[in-house]
Amino acid sequence: MNQELTLKIILENPPSGVDFGLQKGSGSKYETIQIQRSSDKNLEFEFPIIVKLSEDGPPNFLGVFVQGPPTQRFIYIDIGTCAGQKDTVWSRRLKIPLTGIDLKTIKELSTNSTKVLEAKVPGTGKDNGPNCATVKPFAGWHISNRTLK
Repeated sequence: MNQELTLKIILENPPSGVDFGLQKGSGSKYETIQIQRSSDKNLEFEFPIIVKLSEDGPPNFLGVFVQGPPTQRFIYIDIGTCAGQKDTVWSRRLKIPLTGIDLKTIKELSTNSTKVLEAKVPGTGKDNGPNCATVKPFAGWHISNRTLK
């Protein structure tokens, strides 16, 4: 059985003047969407994924935003030139794992359309540039209220 989930990534305090966007697709056939230039506030990305539920196995996350092998799925945030920005020295991607999302959480979300699955991740890395590679430390995903736009 397949079910749609809405995910929201909040990128906290990214360095100013850098473009960030959600990667849709993979390999050489991808596009960056929801591109936002950072200023003095958090950035938010909200999007749907599909979860394939199985009686005898863990949830399998699918869809155009999902990357990686079934046991190590993740979402990419493209940064700087990777997000199409021309006037920057930054060329990075941020990998946000889809770990820790269990069947109980998925069932709770399926009964309430006003809820989303949210992850807050640091936007600035140790070098004071945009955070990149796999998010560390990663606080995980939690249920939150949907933001009306």
